[in-house]
Amino acid sequence: MNRTWYRNIDWSVLLAWAGLVSIGLVAIYSATHGPAAEFLLESVQRNFDRQLMWFGVSAGVLVVILFLPARLIDRGAYLAYVVSIGLLLAALIFGDVVNGAKSWIRFGGFGLQVSEIAKVGTLLAAAKYLSSPEARSGRLRYAFLAVAIILLPAGLIVAQNDTGTALVFLAMIPVVLFWGGVPLPLMALMVSPAVAGYLAVFQNPNFPAYALIFALLFTAAMLAMTRDKWMTSTAFAFTAGTAIAAWIGLTKILKPHQVDRIVAFTDPEAFRLTTGFHVIQSKAAVGSGGLFGKGFTQGTQTQLAFIPEQSTDFVFTIVGEEFGFIGAMVLLGIFTYLLIRLVSLGSWAAHPFPKVFAAGAAGIFLTHIIINIGMTIGVMPVIGIPLPLISYGGSALLANTALIAIAVNLYARRDEFSIYRA
Repeated sequence: MNRTWYRNIDWSVLLAWAGLVSIGLVAIYSATHGPAAEFLLESVQRNFDRQLMWFGVSAGVLVVILFLPARLIDRGAYLAYVVSIGLLLAALIFGDVVNGAKSWIRFGGFGLQVSEIAKVGTLLAAAKYLSSPEARSGRLRYAFLAVAIILLPAGLIVAQNDTGTALVFLAMIPVVLFWGGVPLPLMALMVSPAVAGYLAVFQNPNFPAYALIFALLFTAAMLAMTRDKWMTSTAFAFTAGTAIAAWIGLTKILKPHQVDRIVAFTDPEAFRLTTGFHVIQSKAAVGSGGLFGKGFTQGTQTQLAFIPEQSTDFVFTIVGEEFGFIGAMVLLGIFTYLLIRLVSLGSWAAHPFPKVFAAGAAGIFLTHIIINIGMTIGVMPVIGIPLPLISYGGSALLANTALIAIAVNLYARRDEFSIYRA
């Protein structure tokens, strides 16, 4: 056992974590204690105090995780997954509905969004499975089993009516497959339905011609790469089937207001009095910040409460409006460093488990960042995805902190995996 593991702790990652959480606290304070406070419900005004409390809890969890033996994390991966599935089922049966999603479990006066906690357990299980010799053999059925590990909690989260969080689980798939050593054609096969689905949504409500053209082109590419007729036919079935299913869902199954939220990003002006209002006001706030911003608690769009969910889904608009382009670039720079460093930490390990986990954590963060900031500038649908470590939300802060702590732990204790060298 490595008795000097603490010397290997990457303090720069922990400093990035602390910096991002601090920026989040500043933004939440501005949204709840500045002039905007008079327009908010009393419960919303307490968001800063609650987030500060969760920061303390998350810091404690971070310290505890850093002291855990790496082998214990490795051996407990499947148990964490089972607990995550149990929590998701419990929330589905007994949970409370918050913002339309039945994904909360109450413990006394505290609420826990179990779909956030499930990200940690799911990534641990996926990394554990993909680090096994069987999964690294390159066979198609093992790749499908790895995907099934992720799809099970994602399906339960969809049943809880939390589609946004479920998308984060789906985005985890290509990252863990790539770092798990799955061959490129198989990985492309797993990712292609997401591209077809996006194209189908983008073209709504017309017939998904773009998505079907992509299906044909992708099928031809798979045939050229693999010369495998079974895999080629599977590629067409996946992509074309997803495109048709997305189109049917948008036109026949989903309710009008759900469809509006998904497609409003393509033409927010057409929905300016409903779902497009968020995007229009958000873009105005970010654009009005200029180079240096309007100053702390001085943003007009923010402080006049024109932007809904300012301390949660649209927290980036506070940074853009009050701290300007410079402030936004500082925030994105810290995020970029964190992502690159997480992947780098995993690459130092000889065993695939730390590699897959660290890259998967970076993938989860990247998905959140792209979708959340994309929502605020009108290039992504408004689907309720928080900005990691910045947006208000104790469960999300706790889960994201755990992801970082585990990645740092596995790096610091990487010598404990030496007997598994692959």
